[in-house]
Amino acid sequence: MTVLQERFPFVECVSATEDDVRRCHTERLVEQVRGTRGWIDGDTICTETTFEAALLAAGAAIEAVRRGGFALARPPGHHAERDRAMGFCLFDSVAIAARWAQAELGIERVAILDWDVHHGNGTQDVVAEDATIFFASLHQWPLYPGTGGPYEQGETYLNIPLPPGTGDDGYYEAWSTVERAVNRFEPELVLLSAGFDAHTDDPLADMDVTAAGFRELARRASTLAPRFAAVLEGGYNLRTLPDLVAAAVDGFDD
Repeated sequence: MTVLQERFPFVECVSATEDDVRRCHTERLVEQVRGTRGWIDGDTICTETTFEAALLAAGAAIEAVRRGGFALARPPGHHAERDRAMGFCLFDSVAIAARWAQAELGIERVAILDWDVHHGNGTQDVVAEDATIFFASLHQWPLYPGTGGPYEQGETYLNIPLPPGTGDDGYYEAWSTVERAVNRFEPELVLLSAGFDAHTDDPLADMDVTAAGFRELARRASTLAPRFAAVLEGGYNLRTLPDLVAAAVDGFDD
């Protein structure tokens, strides 16, 4: 957050409410995140401020929908399932924002697109049975969390597993499949789970997307619905992350 706040102007956001969170998560998970002091799983820890931070991150996603902006917030969210926190994620901010838009803005159809290098298993778990929300994930496979394989498909969710070493051209080809599916769904709002760990210099995976690739994917994503917003997910090279976010913002503005 520090390297991004040093680079970009930003507005502060109010927290999501617990009712906002409960549209996507069980009461058991809400209370677990509120009360745990220690590790929930091997990657995910709760401290005295974690519950507040997770609500703020979800609130930033909601504010991004309200403004048509980009929520630069952590913790990320796309691994958080309905009843399970995992993979650095406590609450699924992008799914919470989607359901908030439906409840508070009267939007009926939302598409959530996820280009983080890891499969958005949490978002899929939350929305897979919801005919009003379409979900698509492009991700390295096999890789954590081990879901999102080629045969894991549904009527309103699409997984495109990509082999290690995939670069810009491979992502563009996969994105064409996403675009066709989104156009058939005809969403009023597109939300992007924008992780940058598919970059060639990210330490957590083995993909070769460039800044120019993220810029082009961002441009294409922002044209798929009348309303658009983005939420930061992964991206773990602090030297490259600000430039990658800047490239995406340039694409959104094209």
